[in-house]
Amino acid sequence: MSAAERLTRLRAALATSELDALLVTALPNVRYLTGFTGSNAHVVVTADECVLLTDFRYASQVKAEVDPAVRTIIEPSSLWARLWQELAALPKVRVLAFESAHVTHQDAGRFVDPAGEGSRWRWRPALNLVEVLREAKDEGELTRIREAVRIAEHALGATLPHVRPGMTELQVAARLEFELREAGSEGFPFETIIATGARSALPHARASAAPIAKGDLLLFDFGAVHRGYCSDITRTFVVGAPPTARQLEVHTAVREANGSASALVRAGMRGRDADALARDYIDRLGFGAAFGHSLGHGIGLEVHESPRLAKTAEAPLPTGAVVTIEPGIYLEGWGGVRIEDDVVLGSAGPDVLTAFPRELLQL
Repeated sequence: MSAAERLTRLRAALATSELDALLVTALPNVRYLTGFTGSNAHVVVTADECVLLTDFRYASQVKAEVDPAVRTIIEPSSLWARLWQELAALPKVRVLAFESAHVTHQDAGRFVDPAGEGSRWRWRPALNLVEVLREAKDEGELTRIREAVRIAEHALGATLPHVRPGMTELQVAARLEFELREAGSEGFPFETIIATGARSALPHARASAAPIAKGDLLLFDFGAVHRGYCSDITRTFVVGAPPTARQLEVHTAVREANGSASALVRAGMRGRDADALARDYIDRLGFGAAFGHSLGHGIGLEVHESPRLAKTAEAPLPTGAVVTIEPGIYLEGWGGVRIEDDVVLGSAGPDVLTAFPRELLQL
């Protein structure tokens, strides 16, 4: 989908909301609408124009990245001062929205300060105007996510033969991140999670100096980035010894919940109903209290984006969304198991992008 097509969709949303323009400051939204990947930009979208303001560091970069449908301005001093100038040259723009989830309190003050330039316009907070458009992925976006999944799975496969009892979580994370870079990942969409033994019961454990003991569970949660788009994968293993009966019991419960939810999730289903596909099964096995987070979330330009698959999510899941399915069971003092896959919600049903084995492998 071209920038022009994305801007057309956004303009329809602005008209429905009775807005003359939207000020976009969230960098993932800037990238989605214009193609620009720099770290400093304001974008103004009106009924008939899209203007991107950035600074001199990106004078060459914008020529290569920004879509021709976007007018680009390189501002040598203050983007805010230049913004007021550009808005003053747009006489039809009186009511503007700003991205309330992404604007700091300090910057929001620019809009309401009676003595400030921004007070010449009527400003309204807006939530998720661009994010909602980003939920359904086009073919180009799906191609990038598929490649991010391939990179991540390749890196995991290259890492596992090096894992041994006595290694620390940090050493495993270092090896995995090396393999991710070697396989072509542009970066890491979030801080790599490597958690061993009882620490695997911490859903967002940071890799630490904790050593891996023989027979420990070892949880990997990580992703890759390809051309700006993310993957997000979790697998849990046992190191240096055959799994115990308890480890197999918990892992099997999570694997079955993951497989069932991945097969049954559908576009059009409410987020809460998708969450229930795994949660109800885990509840019936008696582990309900040990599954404390939501089933999943959207992925794309950000590793956590809408839609949500959660007990409180009423919104339907759109066709074309890519979501995670990541049930887990976490038993304090014992350990935890999570299995996470990336799934496209296609018109004909779910398409599971991740293929790495889900069995409890012994490393």
